[in-house]
Amino acid sequence: MEFVIVTGMSGAGKTLALRSFEDLGYFCIDNLPPALIPKFADLCAQSEGNITKVAIVVDIRGGQFFKDLNFILQNNGFQFKILFLEAKDDVLIRRFKETRRTHPLALDDRIIDGIAKEREMLEGLRDKANIVIDTSDFTGHQLIAKIKELFKGTDTKDLLITIISFGFKYGIPLDSDMVFDVRFLPNPFYDENLKNYTGNDKNVQDYIMAAKQTSVFLRKLEDMIDFLIPYYKEEGKSQLIISIGCTGGKHRSVTVANKLKEKLQRDGKLAKTFHRDIDKGK
Repeated sequence: MEFVIVTGMSGAGKTLALRSFEDLGYFCIDNLPPALIPKFADLCAQSEGNITKVAIVVDIRGGQFFKDLNFILQNNGFQFKILFLEAKDDVLIRRFKETRRTHPLALDDRIIDGIAKEREMLEGLRDKANIVIDTSDFTGHQLIAKIKELFKGTDTKDLLITIISFGFKYGIPLDSDMVFDVRFLPNPFYDENLKNYTGNDKNVQDYIMAAKQTSVFLRKLEDMIDFLIPYYKEEGKSQLIISIGCTGGKHRSVTVANKLKEKLQRDGKLAKTFHRDIDKGK
């Protein structure tokens, strides 16, 4: 089991780091009292392989409990890594002011006083860390990308692309990242020999693909998706949802969604389809 303890300075980006670990498939807990770490590790070990990657945030928000961390780390029966996040004082001060948060150790003092106390408390823990990241010059997206680069491993999934076919008469899927309207394509609904079939059937696909505008549209759509994927991955996205709609979500949108999925899969991408409205209106 891979067990990562995320700690460091308040305001250095531990919340963003934990979000990155969640995207990588880690079981994540924020602000776990150190005394519970061994018990939690035992529970994970007893999960029969269902939990293989864990990331927990432990920091000075734990108050009195945080003082137990060094003892716990020195007297444990499991392997772990420590990821320590830090930043320069002026950067931390700016971040606290921008978010209007109070430093956990500066409830009645200046922010800089709380930062100084925290640095003193964390000094020994920083020395024990396997990885130290100074986030002073990082944007949020850059920190997420850095975490994924360091911990993604060899079995981490690539960007998952879900292609949803739908009918506009039933509404646009709310979780769409991109929406395309293919109602300009020839509609098999008006062909008595095709209307009762769907875009999963070859006769409908042949009818729609025979139109010149279909192949042109698909080529341009595929080029655009190929262009966008690296940038979405760079921004830290783990899933991309492309919605393709026609009137009823039964013929044209299903055909185009299937063809796009086939192309992406041929290119080695993780792609799947979901035909939301294919069975409606029967």
